[in-house]
Amino acid sequence: MIKNIFIGEKVRLLAMNPEIDGKLMSEWRRDTEYARLLDSDPVRLWSGNQMKDWFENKQKNEAFEEINFMIYPLESEEPIGFIELDGIAWHHRTSWVGIGIGNRDYWGQGYGSDAMRILSRYAFDELGLYRLNLNVFSNNTRAIQAYENVGFKVEGAIRDALHRDNQRWDLVFMGLLEEDFRHQT
Repeated sequence: MIKNIFIGEKVRLLAMNPEIDGKLMSEWRRDTEYARLLDSDPVRLWSGNQMKDWFENKQKNEAFEEINFMIYPLESEEPIGFIELDGIAWHHRTSWVGIGIGNRDYWGQGYGSDAMRILSRYAFDELGLYRLNLNVFSNNTRAIQAYENVGFKVEGAIRDALHRDNQRWDLVFMGLLEEDFRHQT
């Protein structure tokens, strides 16, 4: 029997429902620490309808260049975050990856790493991609460690790219090649 490719050791990935998940994601963005770790843009509040409209517009305008999932712990029916492949370049077999664990109760416990492993396996085994890219700010050490646990390697940085709270942080670029992922699993 073939194992479900969307289920890991701690989480499962399900398709995003903009109507329902947009409201939840707008609630997560009220946590300014989460919003600041997620994005370099100034924190702003989104209504559930704004988030829903944003996702629906992205889905309409993408030519299968983006795939979004919600992250669910195996023991719960409530999503704890999202994960996505964004900017898939089929001719290069590459994509950018984004992830956010919006429910703080699940931070630092391996749920994000498990979701990233599932997404990487899907990208390499099902979609035939060869390389995944991401960027993360250097102050987000928990995320950097989680990415390294999956096999991502630091490939460079833009020094002092982020300015928050009178401090500057580097924008760190990380990549995962299919062969590196295979050696990790």
